[in-house]
Amino acid sequence: MRVDRIAVIGAGTMGRGIAYTAILAGFQVALHDIDSKQLTRATEDMNRLMERRIELQEMTPDDRGAVMARLRTTTDLKVAVGDADVVIEAVLERMEVKVDVFAQLDALCPPHTIFATNTSTMSPTEIGAATTRPRQTIAMHFFNPVHRMKLVEIVRGLDTDDDTFETAKRLATRMGKESVEVNEFPGFVTSRISCLVGNEAMKMLQEGVASAQDIDKAIQLGLNYPMGPLALADLVGLDSRLRNMQYLHQKLGETYRPAPILEKYVKAGRLGRKTGRGFFDYASKS
Repeated sequence: MRVDRIAVIGAGTMGRGIAYTAILAGFQVALHDIDSKQLTRATEDMNRLMERRIELQEMTPDDRGAVMARLRTTTDLKVAVGDADVVIEAVLERMEVKVDVFAQLDALCPPHTIFATNTSTMSPTEIGAATTRPRQTIAMHFFNPVHRMKLVEIVRGLDTDDDTFETAKRLATRMGKESVEVNEFPGFVTSRISCLVGNEAMKMLQEGVASAQDIDKAIQLGLNYPMGPLALADLVGLDSRLRNMQYLHQKLGETYRPAPILEKYVKAGRLGRKTGRGFFDYASKS
């Protein structure tokens, strides 16, 4: 199926990153959020990213105008998805929220629309079952920051058909991404590994094995990770990481029980970069 128009549902970090990458790739994009302030912040972030590209002479001001002309933002879900070829959902990582969103999408989207969820852990089968089109439902797991990270995990649900998979794969390629095909299982490939490594780093921190700085430095330099697991958790958001760990613990057992320090930090409101403090202090750095 040919894809020209994409609707992205959720203008948080992941949603705005997906929308930005899609308009750069030439797609017409509708970005939806229930909060108009989120949409304003998303537009400002995209303009800042393109300003940097202009400074690096990777783009001209005219190019920026043409790219931004491919984006429209709206708080009206019907307006966002009424002509969409593909909808990519990037809302809160809670199954009940996602199921509710996709039930609404099912009633509003054209019959040909493919549904993609950007979930990092959850079941596209369960999400698809909330709609009348499970064959057209798939997971496309992008990574943060979307415009830099090269991978998209494409995860088939039980009923996902080949045309939906191939469309998702071509979409990822056009957005400049490499993709891997994953058969559905909780956590897919990357989240199972990333959550496990991050959780072990948190346990080492609470046990006093080393400081947060030295744990991350050891993993970066000793295992050649581009970012330490504690800094990555701060980037993702400790509340989001906790929800992922709780889901994996429920589905996969004790190996994925969240480290107590993670639960403590979330209760304290230390959620990472977005609050200025997590395992590291970002307010003082700024």
